[in-house]
Amino acid sequence: MNIFAYFKQKDIDTLDPKFYRQIEVWRSWYYSNVRKFHKYKVYRGNGTSVNCIRYALGMAKRVCEDMADLLLNERVTITIANETTDEFVKQVLKANTFWELGNEYQEWKSALGTVAYVVHINDSVIDEAGNMKGGTVGINYVEAANIFPTSWQNKVITDCIFTFHKTHNRKKYVHFQYHKLEDVPGENRKQYVIENSIVENTTGAGKELEPEQWNEIPAFCGLAERMETNSDKPLFIIDRLNLVNNADEDSTNPMGVSLFANAIDTIKKLDLEYDSYANEFSLGRKRIFVAPEFLTMQDGSAVFDPEDTVFYELPEDYFKNSESKEAMHEVNMELRIDEHSKALNDDLNWLSLKCGFGTDRYKFENGGVKTATEVISENSDMYRSLTKHELILERVLIQLIQTIIRAGISIGIPGLVENTDITIAFDDSIIEDKTMERQSDRQDVSMGVMGLAEYRAKWYGETLEQAQKNLPEQASVMPE
Repeated sequence: MNIFAYFKQKDIDTLDPKFYRQIEVWRSWYYSNVRKFHKYKVYRGNGTSVNCIRYALGMAKRVCEDMADLLLNERVTITIANETTDEFVKQVLKANTFWELGNEYQEWKSALGTVAYVVHINDSVIDEAGNMKGGTVGINYVEAANIFPTSWQNKVITDCIFTFHKTHNRKKYVHFQYHKLEDVPGENRKQYVIENSIVENTTGAGKELEPEQWNEIPAFCGLAERMETNSDKPLFIIDRLNLVNNADEDSTNPMGVSLFANAIDTIKKLDLEYDSYANEFSLGRKRIFVAPEFLTMQDGSAVFDPEDTVFYELPEDYFKNSESKEAMHEVNMELRIDEHSKALNDDLNWLSLKCGFGTDRYKFENGGVKTATEVISENSDMYRSLTKHELILERVLIQLIQTIIRAGISIGIPGLVENTDITIAFDDSIIEDKTMERQSDRQDVSMGVMGLAEYRAKWYGETLEQAQKNLPEQASVMPE
């Protein structure tokens, strides 16, 4: 179905469809499956063409993988001051496989520019007073092609439609989930409402189902047509790279831009060079051209193995039309390995620089790409790029945790504290200067100019209150 035609029918305004076509271009490079580039034709000079598939180095996916691993990996720690709240949030994150899918969607964020996390409540019962009881808190993960902002200010999305694609009995459905901020009638406040609609899109332009129809489909059974949240805070969190979106002429576009959006020309050149490198071995392999009388013995049996591709039979009249009189001629093509390797390494440096990793991040060696594993300094391009992206990711993670806490409170989980301190400690194991900084802080502690609790909070990803509680007993008698 044409989603934008559906929006027009519903009188819903969102971003220009051209931007979503750009997202699909980024996706095709991520998959190394670009139309008319990775599949192409070569003219043979006799009125015919041969279909070819271009070898791809896959660097669009590689840079996205690396950025995701640097931003959200197993060394990232989340610390919540209130112990009950901390335990609840971590249980929700674990139940929703956040540390696996979170890293995966950091990769999608790098590839397509934007992802979203939508918090929802499963299997809750609403009592006569309208309060929710029981149930579990869930997280839906959404990538850029299924995010449609309808209202935003200063790049902050306030109203948004998310689409979820489902299949049941070989029929395809699209679930439209519209989150919007509305005035509460008779009250001087606003609240978020969520409107759901289901469209069957197996064929044609799609057919919107009535609520009683979608309740017959297991994936949508019990889904309310409209839900009031009684809160002015959204249940969705938008996550994007901290890059200016220059893929859209509309400078107010609140969506993100792909990590490699401005490096596609370099990725294209890398694939051309890698394809040429791979074909060098195929086209340059040894050939032995043999006159036809040397291919068979007197009894008609073959002299050489007919399955051996190194031998090429010359035409019978070859010697009549050629100055050469050699009945068997060996040809060894010179392989341009060094030239290809240099070109690939030059462009890998350009790609690394354009994607925020600085130079020398990647190296083409022994027919493949290797990633530098050495630590980096705090004044490097890569460090500055990471910390820039972490500014948004830290806010996103804190908002996600706060939304989970509010959802837990709404279903009656006891002991949860919404305004508790939340600390996000990102992985700094690749930062060279951190070792020196930590040693300096230890000296400050020994001199008495830095407290033990302050040191522990800084280096163990704890709040100051938690650090004070976690100090060894003998530290409590030492002067701060």
